[in-house]
Amino acid sequence: MKKHLFALAIASLLASTAFAQANDTLAKVKAAGAITMGVRDSSGALSYTLGDGKYVGYHVEICQRIIANVEKAVGKKLEVKYTPVTSQNRIPLTENGTVDIECGSTTNNEARQKQVAFASTTYVEEVRIAVRANSGITTIAQLNGKNVATTTGTTSVQLLRKNERATGVDFKEVFGKDHADSFLLLESGRADAFVMDGQILAGNIANSKNPAEFKIVGEVLNVEPIAIMFRKDDPAFKKLADETIAGLAKSGELAKLYDKWFTQAIPPKGIKLGMPASDANKAAWTNLNDKPVEAYAKK
Repeated sequence: MKKHLFALAIASLLASTAFAQANDTLAKVKAAGAITMGVRDSSGALSYTLGDGKYVGYHVEICQRIIANVEKAVGKKLEVKYTPVTSQNRIPLTENGTVDIECGSTTNNEARQKQVAFASTTYVEEVRIAVRANSGITTIAQLNGKNVATTTGTTSVQLLRKNERATGVDFKEVFGKDHADSFLLLESGRADAFVMDGQILAGNIANSKNPAEFKIVGEVLNVEPIAIMFRKDDPAFKKLADETIAGLAKSGELAKLYDKWFTQAIPPKGIKLGMPASDANKAAWTNLNDKPVEAYAKK
């Protein structure tokens, strides 16, 4: 019996040690000599691909600044691996260690905070509606009887249904596997509207074949804090990420990075999104925090 209890104690200790190592990102990447960044193919100016394994964007650059400080902390240069993630798999891949830091367009909410951790909010999003410019649609009420596209694994259509202006509005949801696929549903006429984060809509419109054929309309459905994500229960990594962001905010570099991606010409087509920083974004940079979207709704 004593041997059995001793064996159980050893097994429990080993399991606890393995858990601790799994959640010690700095130790993990130091041992591996590499860090894996989760990136998105078409998350507007936050994170998108240029092809050939190249990823750029506002959150990609912030993550690169964080990784530079990770290298200082572990005392060695790290290989940076880029792993494309989707709305469906980004949280599981972060939880299981496949991705060390996710640099896309993930909303920080209470449910997700039970699974993963978030850095201080670096972008505050407004959820909007994109339609074809000649559709005549300008309000939520006009979506009655229409096909509304959204991306699998996101919360946008849920927000639309909860909006008080959507009461009595009956529409059909059609799903894209990623944001580019959802926009294609609108572009090809299989959807009458695409509901998503405003900057993702703007990015997809700007990079479409004929940007003038689309516009963003209607009421703001929700305001959401978007943040960089990583594994839960890793205080050392979170502290490093938050301190990096705080340094960027204090120096004014965070605002400059925002302007670079949202107001200036961006690759590959040199198009300007024309989205100056909102008051909500400026407030987030002034009072850095990792509050979930539910805290914003209580205002």
